[in-house]
Amino acid sequence: MGELHKFLFEGLPVRGMLVRLREDWRELLVRRAGAEGRAFAPEVRTLVGEMAAAAVLMQANIKFNGALVLQIFGDGPVKLAVAEAQPDLGFRATAKVVGEVAAGAQLEALVNVHGQGRCAITLDPKARLPGQQPYQGVVPLAAGAHGKAGQPLQRVEQVLELYMRQSEQLDTRLVLAADEHTAAGLLIQRLPAAGADDDGAGPDDAYGRIALLAATVKRDELLALPAQRLLQRLFAEETLRVYTPQPTRFACTCSRERVRGMLRTLGRAESDSLVAERGAVEVACDFCGQTYRFDAVDVGEMFTPGRDQPPVSGAVQ
Repeated sequence: MGELHKFLFEGLPVRGMLVRLREDWRELLVRRAGAEGRAFAPEVRTLVGEMAAAAVLMQANIKFNGALVLQIFGDGPVKLAVAEAQPDLGFRATAKVVGEVAAGAQLEALVNVHGQGRCAITLDPKARLPGQQPYQGVVPLAAGAHGKAGQPLQRVEQVLELYMRQSEQLDTRLVLAADEHTAAGLLIQRLPAAGADDDGAGPDDAYGRIALLAATVKRDELLALPAQRLLQRLFAEETLRVYTPQPTRFACTCSRERVRGMLRTLGRAESDSLVAERGAVEVACDFCGQTYRFDAVDVGEMFTPGRDQPPVSGAVQ
C-alpha cells in the first residue's frame, strides 16, 4: 500500500509531509480501466493522480473528521476531476472526460480552455449538526492580484497553493507527480511562529529557504526515491523529526443503500419507467466500477410503505 510520512524541521516553524500512493493507486487505475473498458489518457491519469496525492496530503494536514473532496471542473475535454480523502487516509478519485485530450495537455488545456475552470475544496463532516452544511472554498484556475483576472495556472499544485494562501493564510509549497505506477506529493508549510511578523516570516525566513529546497526535487525522485533518501537529499543541512509512516489505501464509499436512496429521489414513476425500458436499473460507481442492479421487485419494495429495509437481492458493498 501507500504511505504518508510527516516530518518537522527541528527549531523552525516549518512542517512537511511526503505521500506515495502505490498499490492503492494502481488498484484505482485497474478498476477504472475495467469499468470503462479503457484507461485514462496519460495526461488525465497525471491530473487524477496528482489530485489524489494532494487530497491525502490536505486531509492529513488539517486532520478533519470527515471527507475532504477536491474537485477541478471547467470547460475543457475534462469536464470534472474529483479526489476524495477520508480521515483514515482512504482515498478515491476519478474524472469525466467529454472530449479529445491533446498529447502533453496541461491544466489549462484540460479544464480551463475558455477561462471557466474552477477548483473547489469541500469539507463534509461525518457527524453533521442539524442544518449544518459542508464547508466549501472555491478558487479560479488563474492567478491575479486583488481579484483581477490573471494568467491561467498550468499545474494542480499552483492552484492548491493559491487556495491555501487564501483560505488558511499559510504559505505552502506543493510538488506533485503521477505516472502509471505511483502518485506522489511533497508538502512544505510555514507554521505561525512566536515573534514572527504578520506574514509569518521569521528573521531568516526558514520557510522560504526550505521551500526553495523542496522545489528542486525532480519528478523521478518524487515518484521513486525511497522516502528517507529523498528527505536526506533535499534537506541534508536540516535536522528533521520524522514520524512513523501512516498507511494509505484505495477505499470507495459507494454502497447499494446509497444508490437505493438516489433512486428514491427520482420517484416511483421515473424508476418504474427505467425498469420498463431497460428491464432493470443498473448504476455503476464512477470511482470503483461497482455495478448495482435493481429489478422490478427491488423497485417495488423500495417504494412500498413501511419497507425501509434493503432488498434481499445483491450484496451491500
